Amino acid sequence: QVQLAESGGGSVQAGGSLRLSCAASGRGYSFNVLGYGRQKPGEQRDLVATISLARSATYADSVKGRFTVSLNKAQNTVYLQMNDLQPEDTAVYYCYYRHRTQREYWGRGTQVTVSS
Repeated sequence: QVQLAESGGGSVQAGGSLRLSCAASGRGYSFNVLGYGRQKPGEQRDLVATISLARSATYADSVKGRFTVSLNKAQNTVYLQMNDLQPEDTAVYYCYYRHRTQREYWGRGTQVTVSS
């Protein structure tokens, strides 16, 4: 099994910043890809940022230049630094892990609310 322990999130005004973190563990875990997705009310869950073992990062177009994903491999922890947050970033954010077999895991989610 894989456990994804999330922290961070909360409420902020537009233009503010938040940092999310997620620590991965468990017998089934071996690092491949970590990241975050989000789900807005009434919409599907989408990936917003991922980072690979080679520290290659990918971002959704909507967050490029504002969000930064980083990795502490020794602690199996991924971070999502979110700057210049906007009301449209309001969503539940989920930690994401993809095993090398392509099996995917999601955390329980944390709410991020941005007010105008």
